[in-house]
Amino acid sequence: MVLCIGDLMVEQHIVNSNSNFNFNPGGNIINNDLVNNNVNNYHVDPEATFNAIGTIEKGGPLLALLLVTNSYLTALGQHHLPGAVFEAQPANAGCMVGTRVQLLKQVLKLLTARTGPHIVWIAGMTGTGKTSIALTLCRMLSDDDAVFLGGSFFCSRSTGTVERTDVQRIVPTLVTAFARQLPVYASCLARQLAEQPDVAHWSAHNQVNRLLTLPIAEIGGPDGQIVFVIDALDGCGDQGKLVELVDALADFKSMLPVKFLLTSRPEMYIRRTPISDPGFSSVLRLHTIEHAQVTADLHLYIEETLARASRSTTWYTQFDIEVLVQQSCGLFIFASTVLKYVLDRANNEGRRDRLRKATQAVARATATTAPLDQIYELVLTEASRPDKVDSDELDETRRVLACILTARASLSIQALADLIEIDPASLRGALERLPSIVHIPNNNTNPSIRTLHASFENYIFGRAASRIRITPASGHDIFSRGCLRRLGRDDLRFNISRSRSSFEPNPDNLPDWIPSSLLYACLHWAHHLDAASDGPTRGEEVGRVFQQKLLFWLEVLSVTKTLSVASGLLRVAAFVASEFLNHVNTH
Repeated sequence: MVLCIGDLMVEQHIVNSNSNFNFNPGGNIINNDLVNNNVNNYHVDPEATFNAIGTIEKGGPLLALLLVTNSYLTALGQHHLPGAVFEAQPANAGCMVGTRVQLLKQVLKLLTARTGPHIVWIAGMTGTGKTSIALTLCRMLSDDDAVFLGGSFFCSRSTGTVERTDVQRIVPTLVTAFARQLPVYASCLARQLAEQPDVAHWSAHNQVNRLLTLPIAEIGGPDGQIVFVIDALDGCGDQGKLVELVDALADFKSMLPVKFLLTSRPEMYIRRTPISDPGFSSVLRLHTIEHAQVTADLHLYIEETLARASRSTTWYTQFDIEVLVQQSCGLFIFASTVLKYVLDRANNEGRRDRLRKATQAVARATATTAPLDQIYELVLTEASRPDKVDSDELDETRRVLACILTARASLSIQALADLIEIDPASLRGALERLPSIVHIPNNNTNPSIRTLHASFENYIFGRAASRIRITPASGHDIFSRGCLRRLGRDDLRFNISRSRSSFEPNPDNLPDWIPSSLLYACLHWAHHLDAASDGPTRGEEVGRVFQQKLLFWLEVLSVTKTLSVASGLLRVAAFVASEFLNHVNTH
């Protein structure tokens, strides 16, 4: 059956609200493309929708149609982050088959138990494999008929997407995934959103209460366990908001069997929350797992990786594998980084030489983070050898790294080259000197340049030797200049959407003729300017650009359905302008 509301046609899925629900992970409430393509183009009156439902069948079945009410679209549509769910993560990520077997069984047992704490916290130091474990568990849960994976969110500082560090996005993303799978929950959620359409902007406690606790309370008895997964809590940008979210999850109460799997480093601000309380949480500390178990997993991982990458095994020995296992000290990220560094060489002689260098460098390390730091330093030193690169190429590599680490969204080679005024071939050449620490897209238009692990950012911004250390401000300096230059070019012009009339609505999809470098500049110029070391001196340039381009810039934000950020960006610009005036008056 199809129901028409205004110009929007939506398939009806009728669910009996009085009966126990059956899990149907493959069942969508509405066509996802319909939701994504109509988020900002339609208005549906929630009150009228409820009246229509009551008219159709008073006191009887509910329509999961409510997900497309205006309240849903405005409150959750802009906060749901599809790229953060486990299905969007790389297919080859996760635990290698045969590794972490006992740990995975232990966590699954805790998650599927009807009793015990409703939070399972996996805590571990950087590089212990928390994200791989979480991804593998998500796949196992999604394949288990006895468990219902309600939703997942993988926080990340290394993807180049600032939204993946935003606490405010987590609950909306979880509940959107849950609602798309469970129509009866969707209708209950929509009722809450119709009453409070701005709840996605509220505090974590209010988000959890309105979007999870209250809608779930209206659902009948379940057929299985419900699990939500949040990975890398420490990857979130706002510690205060994160602590509030953990507090809210600890306070969560439901008659249904709902559990939360959380992973993070054991940072002090996280440990001080109820997550450390056995009454709220089952805690698994990766660094306390039996040494023999971790060693066996690392041995299998290293041995299998080398065997798959090599036709011949004559260039390494079992002793080499044992040395790498020992030097890894339980850190899978260490083993992964060393193997990428070694296997970057095509011939056996080159691989053997790199393996020797890596193991010798680590043998000199002493502190906890030193083994991984030594590998990072070795990779950077190797990439900057005078016989391989000249000083200009080295400066170029440093500039590129600074930009990758401070970018607020994933960029393609073409877009980054356009923003920092470098030839795409030269940019790719700079990246290809660092394949063991930077992901390099196969083509120049794929927006996926990023570092492979957040630990590299911590190293290069903080612990690296002064000769190779990079400051965040250097990246923001380059981006602020590049964004303003990009905004000043001729292609930021009137009617960039190519509409035939000012009365014509914006196109449903983003026009493919708007360059991604221009989109990035429009959305992020103010943030980079605010963080740049020379920001206060650039107020005059900001004024010159926007005196000509203000309306054109606003049109881009309108076309990309991000007009709501304009006021915040202009406030940042106003602050920069005031700093510029102060700078002028004092010099």
